[in-house]
Amino acid sequence: MRARLIPLNKIYISLFLVIFMVKKAGNDVKKHEREMSVEERLELIKRNCAEIITEEELRSVLGKKSPSVYCGYEPNGPMHLGHFVTITKLIDFERAGFKVKILLADVHAFLNRKGNEEQIKKEVENWRKTIKAIGLKAEVVLGSDFQFKPDYQMDVMRLAQGLTIHRGLRSMQEVARDIENATVSQLWYPLMQVVDIKHLKVDVAQGGLEQRKIHMMGKDMKKELDFDFVAVHTPLITSLKGPGSKMSKSIPGSGISVTDSYEEIKNTIKGAYCPEKIVQDNPLLQICKLIIFPHLNSLEIKRPEKFGGNKSFSSYEVLENDFASGRLHPMDLKPAVADALEKVIAPIRKGWK
Repeated sequence: MRARLIPLNKIYISLFLVIFMVKKAGNDVKKHEREMSVEERLELIKRNCAEIITEEELRSVLGKKSPSVYCGYEPNGPMHLGHFVTITKLIDFERAGFKVKILLADVHAFLNRKGNEEQIKKEVENWRKTIKAIGLKAEVVLGSDFQFKPDYQMDVMRLAQGLTIHRGLRSMQEVARDIENATVSQLWYPLMQVVDIKHLKVDVAQGGLEQRKIHMMGKDMKKELDFDFVAVHTPLITSLKGPGSKMSKSIPGSGISVTDSYEEIKNTIKGAYCPEKIVQDNPLLQICKLIIFPHLNSLEIKRPEKFGGNKSFSSYEVLENDFASGRLHPMDLKPAVADALEKVIAPIRKGWK
């Protein structure tokens, strides 16, 4: 039997229709983003935030044609779930129409005694790979590419004239390594972080609550800086070893990296602090609220019928209420959190490799 030939004009028409439909779909997405109201964008940004300084200023920024936001990270060690909370918020900002900038603060890491230049350079490349694997459409900026310029350093010196040593130390309490034996370099750190905001030309500085004192210093010194910004802070995840410190991958059992294997995730979660009926400072509930629900919108509990049977949670609030009342036991929550984290982390790990 002879093959039936398709006329070229029909092929061209089919290709044209495919291209038209793809473009239309893209335009529909952009149209949907444009149609998101200021209130909807504001609520998206406010989701899981600890504070916004100030909401009125943020509302004004939302009226700009191309608002921008940044978050900075010291490239020392792998990105862990504590970092991923701020990354998740940057994704919210992106959806709300913001241009996202990520600062890989190599100079800050050096000043804060987080490694020598060669070690930090290696970590910078690992962080670039991780950000790319996450798929966040962000402009990645290296601190050393602009922080040695004369106008930048003059701004740092102007702030240094108006800042007391006491306040400089206080601003670094949650950030500095070995704050009890702080070096002069660690006092230079918060000044640079504030000047970063100006020279990156962003409207919003986003970070965890440990950044609050530095950001407030910057807002209080807006005249000296000749620049103002909105500060948005997300909650911190408690160490998986228990209350008293935030999550850290440098302490074994304290944190989970976004490139950890499934076995590593399960083993770490298995030994995590999660007392029955206790909500406060419970890192597993924090992970559910700040990471799992924003990314997956649900959590699946698998358990025998004698313990209540399987249950699907589509709301964090309901999950928290069940845990606080004892209807959900830590032994059932832990494997569910491990499985959910694997769903979030697996694509990142695959892209990173």
